[in-house]
Parts: sequence; structure tokens; C-alpha cells
Amino acid sequence: MKFEHFAINVPDAKAVSDWYEKYLGLSVKKKMAESPNMTFLADDSGTVMLEIYNNPKGETLSFDQLHPLAVHLALVSSDPTADKARLIEAGATEFSDDILPDGSHLVMLRDPWGICLQLCKRAVPMI
Repeated sequence: MKFEHFAINVPDAKAVSDWYEKYLGLSVKKKMAESPNMTFLADDSGTVMLEIYNNPKGETLSFDQLHPLAVHLALVSSDPTADKARLIEAGATEFSDDILPDGSHLVMLRDPWGICLQLCKRAVPMI
């Protein structure tokens, strides 16, 4: 089996999706303009998707109350320092910025809705 998508039920699906498209560079594979405002966003490999939607039948998590180690979206970044600055300017907030003993650079941010994003520049790429 392989992953098709990971889904997140959020209060403002349109705003989250628009921000992820604009600032994370994710591309729309399918978008629904009416409720539940379901949007499937693909990474630049085109093989992994994130679904953002708002469905009142399910709960939405208080992402801003969760520790980043509970749930986060990890993204490969060739320049975590520059990406961190760009995303903070776009409304994200910094949680941590660490260089691991192996030289990997990991930055943890919260998007404007509190969802944790990890920017990863691994010393030895995992993918």
C-alpha cells in the first residue's frame, strides 16, 4: 500500500487551503467551492496529497493547543532559515529551530491557524 492523502478537518478550509497553495507551494488536484470546501493539495512530487476540508459531522482539533510532537506536517526544505523567515512574514509563528547532532536542520512553525509545520533539511535525505 501507499499513501494517497492525509486529511485535516479545519474550521476555515478555504483560508487554510489558499495559504498552503500560496506559501507552501502545494498544487490543487481537486477543489470544492461549496461546503465542506474539500481541497486536495499535492506536494511537488505529485505522489502525496493533503486534504483540507471543513465537515461539521467531525470534530476539528485545537491545533494551537497541541504540542508539535503530537501532530505536524513535515516538509522538505532546501533552506529552512529562508523558508522560516518567509513563512513568518506570511503569518506563521516559530516554535523551535534545531540543528541535530548529524547536521540535520529542523524548524518547527505554526501556520496562522496553529497547525504545526516542520521544515526539514536532513543531513542524509530520507526520501
